[in-house]
Amino acid sequence: MSVKNINQITVNLIVIHSENLEISKRFYETLGISFSYEQHGSGKKHLSVVLSGMVFEIYPRSDDLDTLTVRLGFRVSSVDRTIEDLEKIGVVVLSPPQDSQWGRRAVILDPDGYKIELVN
Repeated sequence: MSVKNINQITVNLIVIHSENLEISKRFYETLGISFSYEQHGSGKKHLSVVLSGMVFEIYPRSDDLDTLTVRLGFRVSSVDRTIEDLEKIGVVVLSPPQDSQWGRRAVILDPDGYKIELVN
């Protein structure tokens, strides 16, 4: 199997969901990860930490099916160009490229329906 050179792409976000934030916090703190609580706008209060430039967040799980999945984020060289390329192969764009507090950002679905955030 050939591996494509992905040096220009980095993982910058991992989001998981937990039945109990305090138990998850204790587990990950035992591994040596120190979280802080955050809340973006009217969103849910959650745990957040930056590890080697990557954001790791734990949100409370709910009955929403979206909370049963993992959300990944990748830093790419150009969100706009990447979205153009992905649209050519039929990828679903949930949130088109736009400027945000995290930089240029878009959200897509991968072939299995996982939400993937792209930023540059």
